[in-house]
Amino acid sequence: MVYGALFCPIEKEKQLKEIKCADSKSLSEKDRESIFEKINEENKLCGFAVKSLSPNVISTGMLGRVKYNLNELSHDTAISLIDVLCNQEKLNITHVYLDTVGDPHKYELKLSKHFPKLKIKVAKKADSLYPCVSAASICAKVTRDTLLKNWIFTEDCANRVYGSGYPGDPLTKKFLDCNLDNIFGFVKLVRFSWSTAGLKVKKSCVAVKWPDAFDENDDGDDEIIDCTEENDQGGRKEAKKSKPKQSKLANAVANDKNNKSILNFFQKPQKRSLASTNAGCDILSGFLSSRKLKLCKNF
Repeated sequence: MVYGALFCPIEKEKQLKEIKCADSKSLSEKDRESIFEKINEENKLCGFAVKSLSPNVISTGMLGRVKYNLNELSHDTAISLIDVLCNQEKLNITHVYLDTVGDPHKYELKLSKHFPKLKIKVAKKADSLYPCVSAASICAKVTRDTLLKNWIFTEDCANRVYGSGYPGDPLTKKFLDCNLDNIFGFVKLVRFSWSTAGLKVKKSCVAVKWPDAFDENDDGDDEIIDCTEENDQGGRKEAKKSKPKQSKLANAVANDKNNKSILNFFQKPQKRSLASTNAGCDILSGFLSSRKLKLCKNF
């Protein structure tokens, strides 16, 4: 998923209409690429920034114990783009226009709290109403298409023709059917949190029953009762309490203080964000590197 932001002087925004900027979904691929080239040529007129999120990043958030839904992910990504342009690039941004994700009013209030000095307008179908938003959507769409065209598969795929990536596309349907492993699911290009992919996994893949290592109802303090031993004096059976029950994962890292953070990351619910997801990657990387294993962090 790719998000885009375009900036230009307020008095020159109308010039974006002259190069026929419109909602990227209403334009052909050829027209989008043509307009994108003009945006690049008109570097005195405007500039743009894009942020891409891989399928694995999105799925990690959406399918985690503490859900990081697509709306929150979209909001945080938009906030990060505005922050980069205003605070890192030091651009004199005064007005911001955004296409809504969720309720426009709530989204606008949320952004205003982060950027109180900016005049922010969030609207439905903003990419059809405001030329700057139209241009930003074109930059994001062309970037997405380029990334897909140059995607390097690390897996052995039976079919690499994936079409548009939308569920109604016959090529996309065929790609999903041909590259579904009944154990591991899909290749990295496919977002597992996508409902279309999730239904196929549920229908065709082997069901997995996870151990109780991450059981939310298991606080580790359960007592095992043994009623088989008899009391020496009265000959009657008494309950014998064993040591507190621990999960297999807890036992695995109990003696390694440096790795307790990986247990805490998964067992203690926390509000998910781009920052916390990246922190989780660092924890995993340290955990695996100490065992001479490798983790691709660019997911």
